[in-house]
Amino acid sequence: MIYSQTELDALAKRYTDAWNSKVPGRVADMHVASSSIIINNGAPSQGHSGITEVAVGFHTDVPDLELRCDGIRGAGSHCIYLWTFTVHHAESGNPLKVEGWEEWELDDDMKITSSLGWFDAEEYARQVAG
Repeated sequence: MIYSQTELDALAKRYTDAWNSKVPGRVADMHVASSSIIINNGAPSQGHSGITEVAVGFHTDVPDLELRCDGIRGAGSHCIYLWTFTVHHAESGNPLKVEGWEEWELDDDMKITSSLGWFDAEEYARQVAG
């Protein structure tokens, strides 16, 4: 399926809003039930429960998470969602600014069927440490 830029922009807004709602289940609802997410080549988080756990983990580590969409581009059913979040780390209190992206496969209903997420984990750790 080929999606228009208007459709992709609307998807990006819904996804950004889901993260910023601080309701992890809303993030999982952007995915099909069998979807998975892999972050920085880590272990896959499978299905709505696994994706919800990923969102819970981020919201626990950075409870004031404010995600911003930096752009979205598509190629058939594949797209890339670019993001930045600015937060304070829950434990250290240090401010963080993290940039990354997700590579998605979409179904015909524009639900995510798989996601590969990327960010600079070393830079994240450096900012957490101060």
